[in-house]
Amino acid sequence: MRELLNDLEQGRQPDPIRAAQESMRPQLPRRFYKEVTVGGEEGAFKVLLDGKTVRTPGGAEVILPREGMARLVADEYAAQGERIDPMTMPVTRLVNTAIDGVARDPQAVLEDILRYASSDLLCYRAESPERLVQMQRDAWDPVLDWIEGTIGARFVLAEGVMHVQQPRETIAAVGSYLAQRREVFRLSSLHVMTTLMGSSILALAVEAGFLDAEDAWRAAHIDEDWNASQWGEDYEAAQRLAARKRDMMAAVELLRIL
Repeated sequence: MRELLNDLEQGRQPDPIRAAQESMRPQLPRRFYKEVTVGGEEGAFKVLLDGKTVRTPGGAEVILPREGMARLVADEYAAQGERIDPMTMPVTRLVNTAIDGVARDPQAVLEDILRYASSDLLCYRAESPERLVQMQRDAWDPVLDWIEGTIGARFVLAEGVMHVQQPRETIAAVGSYLAQRREVFRLSSLHVMTTLMGSSILALAVEAGFLDAEDAWRAAHIDEDWNASQWGEDYEAAQRLAARKRDMMAAVELLRIL
């Protein structure tokens, strides 16, 4: 039997399904540069590939207000191998989005963050089991106390998934607070953090330094972690979550430099 299997292995044709999947994958561009440097002056730093300024997909020059931001982007370009994989460049993708997208309509991005506040993750609590209820309470209540004490935004809580209407005064308070954060790269980072965690409250708490980024990430995924502890972890879901966390930490790092 082993000899038969070996003969089949040696003479088999390529798996047609795998071949089709491979052909559908987009070809990553080859690395076309050797040297990555940072240039510019205070308030206008650039990333240079063999002396040429990096541009966004939309064709705009990448000009950054802090040298540290430019170095983060430069490090991602320098780390690329034979081909350039944008998925391994979360800071670069965030910066490109800020320049090509957010800068054109920051108000729309601000309003999207505000929409998350109107149905924030932290406001929807499990009814049971008691252990999960307590975990949510321990992680989320201090953050809600913080935002109420900081900007006067008092959120209404609900059990289950039924929508709860937040007071107009609460949303207005969050909107006023966000309006002071309209700088393009800050707003872009807040939006990334908000969408990845499902909570603008957690994003603002990290930005303000009230919460560590790791603690905020754990707080945002209490339900998922609970389910994994009960039913086991799904490998593909864990891989997707790890990629999302990488993007989250890139946004946090950009905020730290700002």
